[in-house]
Amino acid sequence: MSKPALDQVPEFYQNYVRQVPEGEVVPLLEQCGSTFLEYLHTIPEEKGDFAYADGKWTIKQLLLHIIDAERVFCYRAMRFSRNDKTDLPGFDQDAYVIESKAEARPLDQLITEYDSVRQASISLFKGLSEAQLHFKGTANGYVFDASMTGYILIGHQVHHYTIMKDRYGL
Repeated sequence: MSKPALDQVPEFYQNYVRQVPEGEVVPLLEQCGSTFLEYLHTIPEEKGDFAYADGKWTIKQLLLHIIDAERVFCYRAMRFSRNDKTDLPGFDQDAYVIESKAEARPLDQLITEYDSVRQASISLFKGLSEAQLHFKGTANGYVFDASMTGYILIGHQVHHYTIMKDRYGL
C-alpha cells in the first residue's frame, strides 16, 4: 500500500498527506512514531505547560491532541476496514483539548500514552488485508478508505511535530 494521490484525498486533509514521505503505511507509522518519540523525550517536564503565544495550546495539550486525533483516525480505519457504511461524525478538537485536562498530567505520562497509542495503530494496520485497506467509509462528510486514514494520521503528527520544533523552540 503506497501513499494515496492527493487528488484522491479530501481537500481538507491534503496538507497532512502532502507532508508524509513516500512509502507504505506500517513502516511510516513505525518510523515517524519513533522519530517523534525520540524528540518528545528531549522536552523537559517544565516545558510541558509552555505555549508559544496567548491562546495557543501548551505542549501537553498539543501532544494530547495528537493522541486523540490518532485514536479517532484509527477508529475510522477500523470501521472502514470492516466495510461499515455508517456515516461517522467529525470531532471538535478544541472542545477535546479543553476537556482533556492535559495540564493536570505529567508530560512523561503523556509521552508513554502516545507510544502506546502508536503501537496500537501499528498493530491495527498490520492486521489489515489489502482488500480491507481499500474499503471506503464516510467521516465528517468526507469519503476515505482505511489506508488513507493511516496517511492522514501520520501527516497530522508530522504537521504538529514541525510546529513544535518551529514555534515552540524545542
